[in-house]
Amino acid sequence: MDTLETYTDRLARIVNDGYCILSRKIHSGRISIDNEASLQLHYSSVLKTLGELYEFAKADLFSIELEKSVFLTNGAFVKSKSENARIDIFLKLEDRNTRENTSCAIELKFFKRKNFREPNNRYDVFKDLSNLEKYGDECDLRYFVIGTDHAHYVDQPSYSNGTRDFDFRNKKKYMAGAQLVYNTPKP
Repeated sequence: MDTLETYTDRLARIVNDGYCILSRKIHSGRISIDNEASLQLHYSSVLKTLGELYEFAKADLFSIELEKSVFLTNGAFVKSKSENARIDIFLKLEDRNTRENTSCAIELKFFKRKNFREPNNRYDVFKDLSNLEKYGDECDLRYFVIGTDHAHYVDQPSYSNGTRDFDFRNKKKYMAGAQLVYNTPKP
């Protein structure tokens, strides 16, 4: 392994560079995203290619797994309400000889205008974020990627009182321990 760059640094670069490449390909029309599954497929394809390019030493091994099962030993995931969850994209970069490694979880969401499920989509984002927080024992790095063709998730001036806690627009911040309340007739 390059002493100037740790596995964590290298894996973070793979994820970030992969996101930039994916974004440019989507923006230029080279690839089209119609749902979360196609986002997962295209992003994982870019990540696989980059990950293999970042195997520099003979002992380096990059691996990628889609829908990786994760189990909690105490508590439950918010999304599944059980001890089981699935990571959309799981990456690992390791040294085959020493077993030193860094792992990464990536959760994805993609909302199409034609499948508008407001405010449920915003609530689903926070369930995935909760899962990402609980992957701490399993993953060193954690990322969340959201895509949409609907301006509502970006330009909406405000959300209703019942769902305003679930606002993930740019520059929104949440403090640790803040309680988020989903107060609608059909939660």
